Amino acid sequence: MAEQQRLEEDKLRIKNWKRWGPYLSERQWGTVREDYSQDGDCWNYFTHDQSRSRAYRWGEDGLLGFTDRQCRLCYGLALWNGKDPILKERLFGLTGPEGNHGEDVKENYYYLQSTPTHSYMKSQYKYPQDEFPYHKLIDVNRQRSVDEREYELEDTGVFDDNKYWDVIAEYAKADDQDILCKTTVWNRSSNESVIHVIPTLWYRNTWIWGCKHEGCTRKANIKQTKQMTFECTHQTLNDMVWRCFEVEGQPEAAEVLFTENESNTEKLFGSENYTRYYKDAFHRYIVDGELSAVSPKQKGTKVGVSYKLVVPPGDKVILRSRLTSKPATTDVTTEDDDVDEFELIFTKRISELQQFYQTTFPQVTNKQQVEILQQACAGLLHSKQFYHYIVDDWLKGDPDQITPPSDRLKGRNHEWKHLFNRDVISMPDKWEYPWYASWDLAFHMIPFAHLDPEFAKSQLLLFLREWYMSPSGQIPAYEFAFDDVNPPVHAWAVFRVYKLTAPRGSRDHIFLARCFQKLILNFTWWVNRKDPDGNNVFSGGFLGLDNIGVFDRSKPLPTGGRLEQADGTGWMAFFCCQMLDISLELALVDPSYEDMASKFLEHFVSIVVAINGQQGKGGLYDEEDGFFYDKLRLDDNHSEYLRVRSMVGLMPLYACLVLENKNTEKLKDFTKRTKWFLENKPELRSSVTFKTHEGNSRVLLSIPSKEQLLSLLSYLLDEDEFLSPYGIRSLSKKTREASVHIASW
Repeated sequence: MAEQQRLEEDKLRIKNWKRWGPYLSERQWGTVREDYSQDGDCWNYFTHDQSRSRAYRWGEDGLLGFTDRQCRLCYGLALWNGKDPILKERLFGLTGPEGNHGEDVKENYYYLQSTPTHSYMKSQYKYPQDEFPYHKLIDVNRQRSVDEREYELEDTGVFDDNKYWDVIAEYAKADDQDILCKTTVWNRSSNESVIHVIPTLWYRNTWIWGCKHEGCTRKANIKQTKQMTFECTHQTLNDMVWRCFEVEGQPEAAEVLFTENESNTEKLFGSENYTRYYKDAFHRYIVDGELSAVSPKQKGTKVGVSYKLVVPPGDKVILRSRLTSKPATTDVTTEDDDVDEFELIFTKRISELQQFYQTTFPQVTNKQQVEILQQACAGLLHSKQFYHYIVDDWLKGDPDQITPPSDRLKGRNHEWKHLFNRDVISMPDKWEYPWYASWDLAFHMIPFAHLDPEFAKSQLLLFLREWYMSPSGQIPAYEFAFDDVNPPVHAWAVFRVYKLTAPRGSRDHIFLARCFQKLILNFTWWVNRKDPDGNNVFSGGFLGLDNIGVFDRSKPLPTGGRLEQADGTGWMAFFCCQMLDISLELALVDPSYEDMASKFLEHFVSIVVAINGQQGKGGLYDEEDGFFYDKLRLDDNHSEYLRVRSMVGLMPLYACLVLENKNTEKLKDFTKRTKWFLENKPELRSSVTFKTHEGNSRVLLSIPSKEQLLSLLSYLLDEDEFLSPYGIRSLSKKTREASVHIASW
């Protein structure tokens, strides 16, 4: 199968099929890594309005585009309907303070298809023919409360009477360094309409900062060599040739525009410009009619080919271009722009995409379900993004730029100076969350294991490497606060990916062992930092449950004291189970791991005893209510439950593991140690359930006893508590009328 062969060639480094992909962010402005302010207000330091005129330091963004895995050479679309006040070069949305529910992209766009190597990609953007309602979206949403729904683009009426363009971007690789670009522009209205479409190629600015780290380069160059053909030269990327095809039947010929990817400092800051041509030149030329904005020299670091298209109602126009290495890696398309050959490659790649999904998911045969599956996978695959953030350099600032405020040296992320991120990473979303969240990524890798096993494994390993993981063993959370605490799901994801990516007997033990060794550091960090008294009862902060506590669990308590968390303790028991399971798997091929299996078994049982209060120290299970609660502990003699029934109290259900004798009996040392542990620690034996079935004895490790489990399930399955028509509520329905009284407050 063609796509599987490409994955194998990429894995073996025979060909670099994944060098080019949808790695271009959809929002680089308003991010922490572009923020050099004193107060850490990233939304106002680098705004959407500035983004068309200001060069980015750590990345790029664009519309329906792609780039190489180091984001050196970028391709994207720019659009203008003749009415908007700005050229549409990137997606628009509300900042965190502007949205009534936080940051929110206000565009209609869709990821439709992609293969894992991005040998074929397809996405769609709906562009209004009337003026885009930028100010209305800001003003109306700003006036709405958190209890009101968000005001969306379609609510403005801008799509009424089908007065919009469907812009469909497709990319197909003829070879690993040969990308065919096709943009189909549909006029969905009942009237003939005009649209400006500017396919744009540019280099990320890696030369102006004076930086010395990996990725800083001399200034790149794009020059026109003949009509509609451009040569691209970069210090660390092979030379490329971009060739644009003519569009037949249009009254005006395409126009070539050149500029530099540099900041317009006079406009932005009122200071003298250091160059004559700037990033915003195409906007000024096309929208403002400023003819001197673009360079006449037929060279620069940013080039666009501007097509002014007149499209009849219900009809379409297709734009084609091709980006190849120099010399071109294939001669399939001739210099005469053989459109038939161009389309043949697209047809072939689309057929190979269908074959890949049919083979990978043979159980999905219904046509509509196939479309849903492919679009879901496209969303996952298109959300891979080049992410660049070197904290030490970011804190200090660049040699050739203004020195940032010294307060930053003790501000956000200052304890993560070792962190060196320069990779393609799976994002939660490339506009609303164009930065990784480590526990989100762990979940992403489960479906990725079906699509691209090597990518799934490499991403999980990446976050455990020494340039990501803290020397203390903490995994970085997200750029707003790397030292925030996420639920410890990485071990679970590692073991799931290990199992999903190969059948038993052929699995990647080296991957599992490499991850396990680093996960021990992470486990130790949790024990040392989140259980300071060594009682096997853990804190952790919000742990992914932002809005269901009596107060913010990530901040100092208004009552003083500390919080003992049912979910934090449950998560650590879950972490123990996963580490125990992994060590047992590894022990089958390397007996030295039996010692670690014994360690995690004993630690798990100790956590179970502590959370259930079985040693007289007062656990987190309230016998009166039959539910787990967080506990406010003011000192050794004063504590009380926070009786708010929420997901917090259900988290301990996650921590369970079945050990089967037919597997563990092969591990003599582990079996011997377990037997001694249970015989000599009778007070702990009640935390383990034994059962024999057809001669095979099983041991169930879990937090709740049978009686506790039945009590928890009575709440979970009660429609007046947690069970809703749409799934499990995060808060019990009864909290709507309930109040919380804290006696010691």
